[in-house]
Amino acid sequence: MSYLSRLGLRASNYDKFPSVPVPSPHANAVDPGWEAIGHRLREATAGHPSPLVAVEAYPGVDIDAVTTALAPAIGATSVFDTRRAHKPTAAIEAMAAPFLGGDDPVFGYHCTTLNMSDFFDPGHIAQEMRCLRAAAPGPRLIIGPGAFLAAPEAAVKVYADMPRWEGQLRQRRGEADNLGTRNRGLKASLQYKRSYFLDWRVADRLKSDTMEEWDFLLDTTTAGEPKLISGAAHLAALAAAAHRPFRLVPFFDPGPWGGQWMREVCDLPDGPPNYAWCFDCVPEENSLLLAFAKGITVEIPSINLVFRHPRALLGDPVFGRFGPDFPIRFDFLDTMGGGNLSFQVHPNVAFAQRHFGLPYTQDESYYILDAAEGAEVYLGCVDGTRPEDMLADLRAAQAGEKSFDAERFAARFTARKHDHFLIPSGTLHCSGTNSMVLEISATPYMTTFKLWDWDRLGLDGKPRPVNIARGAEVIRWDRDATYARQHLVNRFEALGSGDGWREERTGLHPAEFIETRRHWFNAPTPHHTGGMENGSVNVLNLVQGTEALVESPDGAFEPFLVHYAETFVVPAAVGPYTVRPTGGSQGELATMKAFVRAHAPT
Repeated sequence: MSYLSRLGLRASNYDKFPSVPVPSPHANAVDPGWEAIGHRLREATAGHPSPLVAVEAYPGVDIDAVTTALAPAIGATSVFDTRRAHKPTAAIEAMAAPFLGGDDPVFGYHCTTLNMSDFFDPGHIAQEMRCLRAAAPGPRLIIGPGAFLAAPEAAVKVYADMPRWEGQLRQRRGEADNLGTRNRGLKASLQYKRSYFLDWRVADRLKSDTMEEWDFLLDTTTAGEPKLISGAAHLAALAAAAHRPFRLVPFFDPGPWGGQWMREVCDLPDGPPNYAWCFDCVPEENSLLLAFAKGITVEIPSINLVFRHPRALLGDPVFGRFGPDFPIRFDFLDTMGGGNLSFQVHPNVAFAQRHFGLPYTQDESYYILDAAEGAEVYLGCVDGTRPEDMLADLRAAQAGEKSFDAERFAARFTARKHDHFLIPSGTLHCSGTNSMVLEISATPYMTTFKLWDWDRLGLDGKPRPVNIARGAEVIRWDRDATYARQHLVNRFEALGSGDGWREERTGLHPAEFIETRRHWFNAPTPHHTGGMENGSVNVLNLVQGTEALVESPDGAFEPFLVHYAETFVVPAAVGPYTVRPTGGSQGELATMKAFVRAHAPT
């Protein structure tokens, strides 16, 4: 039986390219292709005898390709690539080193002190700008990271943007450098670590500080298909998204333990041997598709919305606690027809703050969307486990002396559809084979301490890194099978009901700041974010049913259609909304909803 048949679905209706409509006054403010882009920028500089066009570039943007196309398109008489004015490589490496944790392929420290200007030699910048201003009459182009800082007087400011996920793909293909370096070809995991802990933090400060100044945004996500939109259209689209339900653009990735469920249910292309992950609500790395007139879509990083409208999106209480940081993450882990995830643990908040500069840690949970016969979740240690015995077994396995005796040390629980397993930090865990997990967690995701990877290699044919030493520092040995059974497995609590609906609390653990609620319904079901002043952003997934319609009781937003397994965001500013069955849905539907609790856990 196919996965779709198991779920009662006739065919996949999962939307892989959801979009946010751009408000009508700006719906035509888009120019696709270099010829149209050049024409638009020449219009914008008309009347300036020697206009200066500044193009700020987010890390990962192919500056060489953009320069090659854009300079002739605007008739540039002189070009200054800001990368020429970087400090010497040795100086930048020394500056970056405190944030990168040496050669460790995963862990570093969040950059909190460096700014874009720190990567440049001020004297070199000044000399290059004198040459640029003295060039022959006509448009002059300054392009690259730091362009806005070097040319604050620019007649036109363009932000060349790109979602972080695309940047990671370019790093894997050897097509991108890290900020301040020419290091393409470096191991992709090390490039990604540098981006996560350093590059993105530095670039995002400049992005959020200058967003109101952008005359245009240049979408460079798809090579050879540039699109230019006005800064006003960008801001209008973000304002619209902050007051209506929306979805992020999901991305899918293979892994050594990946399965086949998403390939069928989400209608994914053949090619990869499996699909392990789907990240469909990770605003730091996902993108937003903006829908313009004539079917044109423009892809922008979804983090732009968090930076621009944090209060409307998150709610005042959440913004007050986390700042412009989206603290809830939804993603999929597919082991249907695959293997076990790595046996792992996440650090507590104190450890994350001290060692990684993170304000909070990755508390999480596994909600089982689907499971085959025999599916299990590993959660906690077996009752009576002696820490020294388990750690010795793990170290012997790491040394290749034996396989880790998971049955002796790891507590196991049968996993069935709609089960919910809570995983507060410090709890040993992993999903076993033949499960389809909706992972609901706090957002930090560079703090997973893998302890055992089941004697397998990564997709690159090399052993995947484990970190027993760090893991040993944070394991909660009191989280054994008895504790997990009593406190972490299916902690369902009925909260209320109405005509055609009922609500349950499903977690998370009292130590975590995320609350999750499940609604079963066959009629319009009331929800409320609490509003911008007192509430929290809501993140939901349709975990049962073909499709549902999200509506505003007072018509504040257009009805929003969601399909099975799709994650959607309802900003705090929305306030009341309803979810009801529609289309081909039959029987009882269900949503899982997450939001930030009103008070910090004690």
